[in-house]
Amino acid sequence: MPVTFSPTLPAIRRLTPAAMGLVALLAGLFITPVLIGDEFVYHVFITICLFAGLSTAWNIVGGYAGQLSLGHAIFYGIGGYAGVILMNMGISPWFGMFVGAAIAAVVAIVISYPCFRLHGPFFALATIAFLEVFRVLALHFRDLTGGAMGMMIQLKLGWEWMVFRERLPALIIAFGMMLVCLIVAQVIRSHRLGFYLVATRERESAARAAGVQTVKVRLTAVAVSAALAAMLGTFHAMYLTFIEPAAMFSLPFSIQIAMFALIGGIGTVYGPLLGAVLLVPLTEFARGMLGAEALGLHGFVYGVVLVMAVLFFPNGLMGALQRFPAPKASQDPKVVQAAPVAAAPRAAERPPIGQEVMRVENLQKHFGGLHVTNDVSFSLREGEILGLIGPNGAGKTTVFNMISGFLQADSGSVSVLDREGRFQAPTSPSDFAALGVGRTFQIVQPFAAMTVEENIMVGAFYRHHDVHDAREAARETAHRMGLGPWLDAEARGLTIGGLKRLEVARVMAMEPRILLLDEVMAGINQTDVRRAIDLMLSIRDTGVSIIAIEHVMQAVMSLSDRVIVLNSGEIIAEGKPQDVVRDPHVIEAYLGKDFVHAQH
Repeated sequence: MPVTFSPTLPAIRRLTPAAMGLVALLAGLFITPVLIGDEFVYHVFITICLFAGLSTAWNIVGGYAGQLSLGHAIFYGIGGYAGVILMNMGISPWFGMFVGAAIAAVVAIVISYPCFRLHGPFFALATIAFLEVFRVLALHFRDLTGGAMGMMIQLKLGWEWMVFRERLPALIIAFGMMLVCLIVAQVIRSHRLGFYLVATRERESAARAAGVQTVKVRLTAVAVSAALAAMLGTFHAMYLTFIEPAAMFSLPFSIQIAMFALIGGIGTVYGPLLGAVLLVPLTEFARGMLGAEALGLHGFVYGVVLVMAVLFFPNGLMGALQRFPAPKASQDPKVVQAAPVAAAPRAAERPPIGQEVMRVENLQKHFGGLHVTNDVSFSLREGEILGLIGPNGAGKTTVFNMISGFLQADSGSVSVLDREGRFQAPTSPSDFAALGVGRTFQIVQPFAAMTVEENIMVGAFYRHHDVHDAREAARETAHRMGLGPWLDAEARGLTIGGLKRLEVARVMAMEPRILLLDEVMAGINQTDVRRAIDLMLSIRDTGVSIIAIEHVMQAVMSLSDRVIVLNSGEIIAEGKPQDVVRDPHVIEAYLGKDFVHAQH
């Protein structure tokens, strides 16, 4: 949640209404049970803090990264057992929680790496399967875990052992650990890792094209999430004083953790906290009042609230709160809005075409019995625009995927000139990005949940690791691309022409030396086509080399220094645009043999 500062106002007035509400909520979570002084109320608020922390930890993977884990109790259980086993050996749970966190992080990486190859419900099912494996292992190794009989902790009282007769110390620990989880979630979301996680969740291929190592950032997220969950598991085991496999590795418990985030607002920093504040009191007070008659009532309450949330608050409680308009920044005289600026003007003279920067040699690709590309070879020079045209199904996008690392050729090679003047043979999208190759996609791939500025920042992070520097670079790029007036607009609200321009801006923020454009002018009106042509020429004038797949012949003729024509996976013509379009083989490929014969 944003915090606005003004040097002329008292500190209390520096907080936005949203931030003040958060402070009040957190203060209420701690102060309310202290003022009431009831043991059961203490228990309810300790449980709120526990579940808010666990759900916040889960949200780093399930919300930011978009990986719906339903086996997160694995890490909670590892933390619980690590704390209890070490405590019974005479080691303080304050040390044991870090041991459990380290073990959980390693386990999370080991089991998540193969699971990340799965998508959608298959990933969720895999996490459930691993959860069951850990429950069975805990039952099997009875000497270590106590098996089905469970384990009691040695009742050593005091801060050293995290066990108390009073509830207040437990509330202090639970509240503090919840704050740690919230702070970690806020730091991740507001830094490069958070942008990368959301980008990976929204459009993994576009994130890879921006140089994001998507598997690495997901593994980082799951390791952090698992460590936090394990630390909370250690505390909860001390609070309960007894653990057993069915409770520590419980599927319903895992679903509860995810439920709070879903209802509060998945992918938001404080949504899990709101979900826990809403749901935990409902279920705990119902249990307190009904006793044994309320067995399983929490599942019914969660189900009812989830149905209501889906029907009336599809984006969770945070989504509903965000509908309320924030105070306009323009009302504060200290805040100055940057005026929109037009796209950067073209250079007076075009720089000369330089040396070769990319070599494509003898690319071959088969899909089953279909020969998609056949011995495709060409080169690209510095500051040159190379047009790649051909009828639908000619193999143009397949070539693009091979020269950007998204598809491996059966044979042949692609080499790119590095900054030291040596040709390298990259193999993955991140390798191509490291050598200065950026690309767009035939079907535009924005990060829809992000603003225009945040979309461009994902590209800018490749050169600028600091958030402030990346934001400045993104704004500068947006103004050069004519997107300045829409910096704060969500990407999903742009027109098709705006989305294509946004995708180019995201790539340009990476400061590429080679730009691969896949039909950036398809589906846009003539005015936008003219603007796109001017934009491409201005990019070329900066020395960037461009390969453009295009069906808009006006653009091909205006932009290209050279044109290559593909048909059935083979190059049938290459040369200047005006020569290529008169080539009989090209005319035949586009219009058919009958047209060529009629012309003669």
